[in-house]
Amino acid sequence: MTDAMPRVLTQRDFDRFAALSRDDNPIHCDPAFARGTHFGATVAHGMFLFSLLCAHTWRELAAPALPVAQTLMFPTPAFAGDAVAFALVPQPQPQAGLAAFGTTVSAGLPGAAPRVAATGESSWLADAAPGRLPSWPGEQPEPGGDPALYGLRPGQSASAMRAFTAADIGEYVALTGDSNPYHADAAFARARGFGEAVVPLPLLAGMFSDLLGTRLPGRGTGWMKQSLRLASAARLDEALTAQVRIVRLRAGKDLVNLASVVTGEDGRVVVQGESLVLVRNLADKGSESRAA
Repeated sequence: MTDAMPRVLTQRDFDRFAALSRDDNPIHCDPAFARGTHFGATVAHGMFLFSLLCAHTWRELAAPALPVAQTLMFPTPAFAGDAVAFALVPQPQPQAGLAAFGTTVSAGLPGAAPRVAATGESSWLADAAPGRLPSWPGEQPEPGGDPALYGLRPGQSASAMRAFTAADIGEYVALTGDSNPYHADAAFARARGFGEAVVPLPLLAGMFSDLLGTRLPGRGTGWMKQSLRLASAARLDEALTAQVRIVRLRAGKDLVNLASVVTGEDGRVVVQGESLVLVRNLADKGSESRAA
């Protein structure tokens, strides 16, 4: 399943997603900085591509469903001016009620051969309700690693708090086209037991984007891989806390593995996952005070 009308990315898209996610990492927003990196130009946020993938997926489903898990690898960047297209390959159902897909985001200048910008797997829950969200295994620690890299150390963490508003959801829908009724239609969500519209998974994951790209490891960080598992729904205006914590450093490859989690105001886990990032382009490679 693919889109008939690919979306052409713009720098305005990147700037709007930066304002929405609070991730103003200069690889997305500062053309002068980005030209000095191995990218050579500003690149799309990984979670912006994920949000566009979600918009495509829910339109392709036979009935409304909620995204509950996603893995994404980002083998090549997507630039302003690129047309992006999306493909879904149905996979065997991992459990009753879930629809599983292999996912691909392709990018390239209009008329040119596309390249793979993101690839992974997704799971969607049909007829979702609070008590029907899947249970997920806990964090799997990465073995080995190096003791330090550019002032980074295993165990360092950073966190941020945020409450998403109806205005945030409105901007998300306007920017991405992801008008899934679970977050775009409060009456629909209430009828399924959520009390009100739920916060979209890409916006929750954008809290990781903010931390990774601005705090830990810091500005210039590039996302290589992210896994996401939705454990419970986040409500509008709920105080949420996102945390990323370094679990492994690979100095020879400029790579950092982090555990990532969003918790609700009552302490419950909302989203859990793991991040792999490239720190080759860090704006500050000598800081010892990025996070605790």
